[in-house]
Amino acid sequence: MNTILHLGLGSFHRAHQAVYVHQLRQLGDLSWGIAAGNLRPDMPDTIAALQAQGGAYMLETVTPQSEKTYTRITSIQRVIPYQDDLAPLVAVGADAATRIISFTVTEAGYYLDANNQLDWASFADLRADLAAVRSGQVGHTIYGALVSLLRARMQTGSGPVTLMNCDNLRHNGERSCSGLLQFIEALGDSDLLQWVQDNTTSPKAMVDRITPRPTSDVAARVKAVTGQDDPAALMAESFIQWVIEDCFIAGRPAWERVGVEMVDSVDAYEEAKIRLLNATHSCIAWAGTLVGYQYIHEGTQDAVIRRMAYDYVTDDVIPVLDTPEKPCPLNLPQYRDVVLDRFGNPAICDTNQRVAMDGFSKMPGFIAPTIRERLARGESIASVAMLPALFLAYLQRWHVGQIPYTYQDQAMQPEVAHAMCGAADPVAVFCANTSLWGELAEDVRLVDAVRRAHERVGRFVSDHTSASAVPN
Repeated sequence: MNTILHLGLGSFHRAHQAVYVHQLRQLGDLSWGIAAGNLRPDMPDTIAALQAQGGAYMLETVTPQSEKTYTRITSIQRVIPYQDDLAPLVAVGADAATRIISFTVTEAGYYLDANNQLDWASFADLRADLAAVRSGQVGHTIYGALVSLLRARMQTGSGPVTLMNCDNLRHNGERSCSGLLQFIEALGDSDLLQWVQDNTTSPKAMVDRITPRPTSDVAARVKAVTGQDDPAALMAESFIQWVIEDCFIAGRPAWERVGVEMVDSVDAYEEAKIRLLNATHSCIAWAGTLVGYQYIHEGTQDAVIRRMAYDYVTDDVIPVLDTPEKPCPLNLPQYRDVVLDRFGNPAICDTNQRVAMDGFSKMPGFIAPTIRERLARGESIASVAMLPALFLAYLQRWHVGQIPYTYQDQAMQPEVAHAMCGAADPVAVFCANTSLWGELAEDVRLVDAVRRAHERVGRFVSDHTSASAVPN
């Protein structure tokens, strides 16, 4: 059996990539299976439950009409226990049967700046990882871990392998490959650098399925419906999509048999997903948090928040993604409406906390490109400016300790964010931050648009608070 080694055994992998491999195996194609584990000591209870269940788990899927189905997923053939030296992962990575190494480490886990360069200055854990690998230890960032796996593979002569990025990162395969090569160059390992260039490919991919963090309610429903106790049960929406650039150096599963779109270029799909779905998701999470909602569907069903999201896509995104010179292969207005319907699904109970995270990565990755392109065309950015304005207002709440949950942001330097929010002119300092805006930093058009949008956000929150205070 050929092996896909997956790094990052979180909910999204188990609700997405593992499902496609499971469906293929259900068709009788048992030529591929998954071995999976984590690079850090995360999710110990879930890992233990998966090990006890032989890698199997129940997946609950929910339609926008609240129809639920339950499937036992069995494609993970081996759950790799965590060890600090990553020896079990390295052994699987070096095995000749492993033909694909895939990974999900979130957008911020790639440490890339606006110019796609590793941001050594901002990330102490990246510098520490480089030092660890130089000293003969393993790394625990994606780059340090891949160096350990690929070195072992090179030394054992196990042959080429595809590195498959499954995160929401624009040009994800290309960019993670670039980061890996930069890491190896900094390491000074010319032999490994050449081997990786000759023996790996890194296809770009677009992935999509809303997958909330599992709660105890999921396991309780699984128990009630199936009679099975499953601490590793999880849920996801019924919608699922995967579009992959077909460049696999060591073979791949016949994913097209189960609905995966294998294409020459994923660029149009990727841009639509990132700008119409990911950025809109964050917009709703930030806005919803500001007015006291806990869940994404609550914000989506709020007419004012939904209109912000709708106008952002309609006014500013669709005009730059679908032009006479470069028509988009997707029906973007239809895609927009499907996305908003998905976000409004009350059965998903996706939290604002999960979706709001990593804003310092999402701003340059998801939102700044639309602003940049609109400005280059001499067009208004009034609608898209609402998104950075919402994020700044959200940060200002975080700054004074008024976010009702822990905000997680791997790319954020807390001292920089606190200084920004505490400045005499937070909008100007926010718009001057080069890690967020790159060459747009301090652009007077950006500053003016975000300032006006920030005022609109303030009125929106005030109006919502006033309306909520009115007795019935």
